[in-house]
Amino acid sequence: MPGAAVRARRSGRTARIAGFALAACAAAAARPAAGQPGTPAPKPAAAAAAAPAAAPFEQRFSVCLACHGASGQSQTPLTPSLGGQPAFFAMTQLFLLRDGRRGKPVMIEQARGMSNDDLRAFAEALSRLPPPPPPAEPPEARRFERGRALAAQHRCGVCHNPDYSGREQMPRLANQREDYLLEAMREFASGRRLGYGAAMTQELSGLSDTDLADLAHFLAHQPVSRSY
Repeated sequence: MPGAAVRARRSGRTARIAGFALAACAAAAARPAAGQPGTPAPKPAAAAAAAPAAAPFEQRFSVCLACHGASGQSQTPLTPSLGGQPAFFAMTQLFLLRDGRRGKPVMIEQARGMSNDDLRAFAEALSRLPPPPPPAEPPEARRFERGRALAAQHRCGVCHNPDYSGREQMPRLANQREDYLLEAMREFASGRRLGYGAAMTQELSGLSDTDLADLAHFLAHQPVSRSY
């Protein structure tokens, strides 16, 4: 089956991606720490918002939840829910933030002082938070069905699980904020967002903005389902 072959091929890349992320973490750890020669000084405003690297884990984690929502369920526009994300996905994204390779400046600043152990601890903590529930408002039937058809056509469930709960390096999409999903897919479609490869850009680049909006609507209105 084509879908099974795609899933097996992409699953086979997980170990290689994990090795890259961990090796890159080790390399990053050898770089000069903030404030040493060769490292740019943090911007004062961003540094003031960040919890000190030596602060207790709970204090630093609470800074994340201040924006991403209590229990990791965001109520802030264009800010993703983090609860229930796969630990490996979360760790890799934190590494990319720490390395300045993706994300907005405030997020890069938050991750700048994280050690490799911090990346693992934060990722594990996020994965244990409850995933976001379905929205209170029901979906628009026509848009939901169009989004369902697009998800099937572009095999979203092959990598992200049939219930879109995410796995390994693939994020949870089910009941993510609709505005954030649309923003992320627009960035992938245009090539502005960094991915593990070209798969996301290839799948999304031919879609219209209406297609992306309907796909985001479908993914943001998933029923409660068991995780795979």
